[in-house]
Amino acid sequence: MACYVVADILITDRARYAEYEAGFMAILLAFEGEILAVDEQACALEGATKGQRQVILRFESEAKAQAWYHSDDYQSLMQHRLAGSEGNVILVHGLG
Repeated sequence: MACYVVADILITDRARYAEYEAGFMAILLAFEGEILAVDEQACALEGATKGQRQVILRFESEAKAQAWYHSDDYQSLMQHRLAGSEGNVILVHGLG
């Protein structure tokens, strides 16, 4: 069953966040993930978002999503995201 990673990000330091972006795709592709959406002008229909960037990623399974997130490569790269942004990242299971 597909799983989705949904992120609501407030970028606080564009230079640090750019370091994160530079290494992101190679690690995502290594775990067969794909970007479904990236939006800096998303519209909240209810409530409020934390940040200005929303991201939706897709993985073929929870195991792949968890392996990507907890991999040494992503954990190392993630330090740039944490230094350059605030936000929430959640895992959502698809219907299956």
